[in-house]
Parts: sequence; C-alpha cells; structure tokens
Amino acid sequence: MIEDFVKESLAQDIGRGDLYALVEDSINSSAKIIAKSDGVVSGVKYINVLAKLENFDITWQKRDSDTFLSGDILAIISGDSHTLLKIERTLLNILLHASSIATLTRKYVEIIKPYKVKLLDTRKTRPLLRIFEKYATRTGGAVNHRLGLDDCLMIKDTHLKTIKNLQEYIVKARQQIPFTSKIEVEAETFDIAKLAFKSNCDIVMCDNMTAEQIKEIVAYRDENFPHILLEASGNISLDTIQEYAKTGIDAISSGSLIHQANWIDISMKMD
Repeated sequence: MIEDFVKESLAQDIGRGDLYALVEDSINSSAKIIAKSDGVVSGVKYINVLAKLENFDITWQKRDSDTFLSGDILAIISGDSHTLLKIERTLLNILLHASSIATLTRKYVEIIKPYKVKLLDTRKTRPLLRIFEKYATRTGGAVNHRLGLDDCLMIKDTHLKTIKNLQEYIVKARQQIPFTSKIEVEAETFDIAKLAFKSNCDIVMCDNMTAEQIKEIVAYRDENFPHILLEASGNISLDTIQEYAKTGIDAISSGSLIHQANWIDISMKMD
C-alpha cells in the first residue's frame, strides 16, 4: 500500500519524464534535507520506499517522531543527479505533509501529558490519504480512532434519527457485528448520554459539550457505568484541550490534528 502511494505520487509529478534530464548527462551527487523551522519528523517509512524504488541512498539523521530545530539536517541523500533532482519535490511533499501533521499533533500531546487521557484522530482526512495522514498523527503521539466504517459501529446523531429504540438496536447489533468490534454512541446532551449508557454500548462520545458539562457526565459514569469509556469531541483546540483533559474523560478526539496543520518549512540543498 505504501509502495503504491509512493509510485502514484512520483508519477503525478514526473508525468512523461523530467525535461531537465534530456539536456545533460547525469553525475554522482549528494544533497541534504534541511529543516528551516522547528517540528517533528514524519514520513521516513514512505521516503525509504521512495529511495528503494528510485535507487538512491538515504542516511537519516532524525527518525520518525524525533523533534528537530531550524537548521538541523534531517537526512543526507546520494545518487545520480538526474534521480535526486527528479525525486526532490515528491520527497519533500511527503516529508512536509506528514511532519506538519505530526508537529501539530505533538503540541496537543504535550499539553495533555500530565493527564490520563488519550489523544485520538478522526476520519476527517483528505480523500485517499487516510492511512498516510493517520500514520502522521501516530508519529506525533496520537492514537488512531477508527480507520473506517468497518472498524467500530459509531452511532452518530444522524444515525439516531433513524433508530426507534437504541437499546433494541444495540442488542441486534451485538448479534451481527464482529465479536471484537466496539459500539460507540455520540451524545450531544446529558439525556442522550444517559440513554447511551443504559443501552450497554462500549463508548459514549460527548460531542460539542463544554468541559463543565462533561464533568457531570464523568461523575455519572463513574457512579453508574464505570466500565463504559468516555470520549470528548467537537471544536476542541490547543487553547481548550487542557480543560477537557482535566474532566476525567478517557479520550479526546480532534479532526484539527490533520485539517488544521500548517506546513512547516523543509528544503533540499545539493552539495
């Protein structure tokens, strides 16, 4: 799957061929991948595949999940000049995209580190980039939420509009879905959360609630349904995540780890 992704990325950039290579013969060359801003490395696994496919050598000075500072050398590459110049943009795009997500994710992780809560990503990923972008959040320190609809039965507010009796639905679901699959119910109010608890689901998601509202639900859960996990989600930012982490929630999910990540600055310099 990684190899297919890298091949398609490279093919998109090269098209029918690199016009530069038509003019001069290739020479032995080397280059450095240099950070021009601070961040967290992600993309090594993919770029190693690129190196194997295009037959160039790469020596990493940093690894996935490592932090770096502006001016740090992330990797040294060597090979024929046609190859290095051909793969430059593909390599940088992969490294920039993944490292930018990992960098933002690490900021969230550092804030909630003192608390017993997991940071989760979401399915708010760019089309065809889910595996890649969720890999990037992992290298930043997050835990993956479900990868797709087949991972976990998530009953959202839209689903609830079609379900007449939640408890009966979940009883039927337990007979149909895989034994290892969990059932999660999204709740926008305390009343829906109570209904979800009583329905014997595995996880209740508190969606778009304030930290104070979630504290009440945590207290109710701890007293009545301590075996059910609680997740907070919805408009949780770097400025507010600490307040949610303090509530006693088990996990916090945020799509912003991916869709709000701004690209950092990394470049390739030929020797």
